[in-house]
Amino acid sequence: MPTPDFVLSLREKIGHEQLWLTGVTAVVLRAASGQDARADVPGSVADVLLVRRSDNGAWTPVTGIIDPGEEPAVAGAREVLEEADVVAEPVSLAWVHTLPEVVYDNGDRTLYLDLCFLFRYVSGEPFPADGENTEAAWFPLDALPVMSTEMRARIDAAVAGEAAARFEF
Repeated sequence: MPTPDFVLSLREKIGHEQLWLTGVTAVVLRAASGQDARADVPGSVADVLLVRRSDNGAWTPVTGIIDPGEEPAVAGAREVLEEADVVAEPVSLAWVHTLPEVVYDNGDRTLYLDLCFLFRYVSGEPFPADGENTEAAWFPLDALPVMSTEMRARIDAAVAGEAAARFEF
């Protein structure tokens, strides 16, 4: 995954010290083939957009780092377009939580605040558009590929149809 320029600039100053970043997860839904579904209607029959990461081969919703000054929902839509060549619009914020510390192979330490959004599909055919992923595809919600418990929890939060975002305390 390419490291954003603003992170590289910060790393020049702080080295491998822990860096606090805000990330976004975009859970994009579309109507399942032959079905009438809406991303904002709980229980609708839907497919979810997933990408297979090039760094570890894991299937995940689209994720990314929010640029300084960028609105989180805008970042989610940007990441979906950049990574999967799909246009999507935000529906709701589903979950706000902090991830465990990540220590990268080079020793960089990072904590992420993840903002998980539900998005509605607008247009485009999934394609691994930017090299961060090797595949991009739609999967029925009831037939997801093997993925981490964390990524499954993000999808579950986004499709739960709760009136307010989940948060940890």
